[in-house]
Amino acid sequence: MENIWDKYAKVLVDYSTNVQKNELVVISTQSIYSKDLVKAVYKRVLERGANPVLRCGFGDMAEIFMKYASGEQLDYVDPMTKLEYEKADVFISLGAPLNTKAMARADLEKMSRRGKATKPLSELMLSRASKGELKWVIADVPTHALAQEAKMSLDDYTEFLFKSCYLDLENPVEKLQELDKQQTQWASYLNNVKELRITGDRTDITFNVEGRKWISCSGLNNYPDGEVFTSPVENGINGEIYFDFPQNYRGNSANDVHLWIENGLVVKAEASNGQEFLNAMLNMDEGSHGIGEIAFGTNWQIQDVTGNILFDEKIGGAIHMAVGASYPETGGKNVSGLHWDMIKNMKNGGKAFADGKLIYENGKFII
Repeated sequence: MENIWDKYAKVLVDYSTNVQKNELVVISTQSIYSKDLVKAVYKRVLERGANPVLRCGFGDMAEIFMKYASGEQLDYVDPMTKLEYEKADVFISLGAPLNTKAMARADLEKMSRRGKATKPLSELMLSRASKGELKWVIADVPTHALAQEAKMSLDDYTEFLFKSCYLDLENPVEKLQELDKQQTQWASYLNNVKELRITGDRTDITFNVEGRKWISCSGLNNYPDGEVFTSPVENGINGEIYFDFPQNYRGNSANDVHLWIENGLVVKAEASNGQEFLNAMLNMDEGSHGIGEIAFGTNWQIQDVTGNILFDEKIGGAIHMAVGASYPETGGKNVSGLHWDMIKNMKNGGKAFADGKLIYENGKFII
């Protein structure tokens, strides 16, 4: 009899990455708590005739690395990891953190330096994916740490996670395809738009999106999913935007983030707390002051911030804007080791205008 992990694995292997015979599939995790899903994914990859490679670690290794690594070690990227990014056909990354705050007190300068060092890997991954040479997906397993971050019991969080992934339904893929059909209609409309303007609480910002591709996300790279996104023209973003939700990134957070942007660059950034972290991330490299993404969240199974960006950026009735790296498949050209999705609630009077026409209000498309 099929259990929930087998069902989960089939979505990730058969649908999200469509694993084919003889493909090289790297399955990675940093936690023992993901064991049941790792086993199910490993088995399903074998059943599909592909070649699985396991990369298993422990969540506290990153903390140790940041604490003890020298400058030279921070800059070093091992050739085995680089080879995987060059040769793998599929990446399946499974998260199951033991402690979501493990990096909360990490040295910010070291984190920034490490981000610069690994930037070529993320560039390579995005480039290969945009050319159709690499398929990838990230997904999570419910843990006490994630439940605590979301202010839920483990049982409640587990139920929330499975429902967000539509795993409570008999056929989750059918639901994902239904979502994609609706989102593709919105994306097709937006593909003909030159300027997108977003207004709301302390927000009035315009994005030049002419010639950029809007993409419907329905479980192929993220699971759960539910968003329509693009990368705006790099020098065509102007205005201010306020993010009322807490903004979490790499075990740290900043609240009440308020950004002012001129010609595509963040020129002023404020936060009620987490200002030092916000500044450090924005100063990571040459591209980290740029804007890499603007997106509409569409997963109405997710309504509250849980502290897990994989879920929070998909909140139905919210938008998110990323500072840092663009997505090449949309036409984006901004390069950075940073990609920090910042989420804004739009259900409280937020609006979006496409070339002057109101298309989105109070968290919902009206086209």
